Amino acid sequence: MALEEILIIDGYNVINSWPELIKLKEENFEHARLRLIEILSNYSGYKGIKVIIVFDAHQVKGGTERKEYYGNVEVIFSGEGVTADSVIEKLISSIPPKSFKTFVATSDRVEQEMIWGKGAYRMSSRELLLEINKTVKDNEPFLKDCRHKPNRLDSHLSDEVKVVLEKWRRGK
Repeated sequence: MALEEILIIDGYNVINSWPELIKLKEENFEHARLRLIEILSNYSGYKGIKVIIVFDAHQVKGGTERKEYYGNVEVIFSGEGVTADSVIEKLISSIPPKSFKTFVATSDRVEQEMIWGKGAYRMSSRELLLEINKTVKDNEPFLKDCRHKPNRLDSHLSDEVKVVLEKWRRGK
């Protein structure tokens, strides 16, 4: 039986590494966060994996740790005085390695070494972007096919069934 996969993201590290998000954060940091969540929510759906994004709030006065959920994506904001690295380290330690294959996306070298030491797999922010782009490209034929089909019941019925139903509707 294949292990389930979990992908943990160092949110601000990725935002500060991807060209689209760097540009977006210069205009509005919140929009960059939401765009990252959107991208990873779609990726989670394509791959069927759980994604956890950790945003560092250790310098936010009075900030308390909180979690939000977007589909199969869990977003964690660390509390005041707590770095994203320490939240990620705790997460890795709490995930049973015999049940899950855990990946962590960060370009922070020190964090990568801690990840290896705890038995998780690491990928750089750039490698994650390449993987997401490849996954989206691989799914384009499926998405294109879905976009052209209206999501109505009658679009899934044969012409013969439509004729019979129309006769019933008109009382004939």
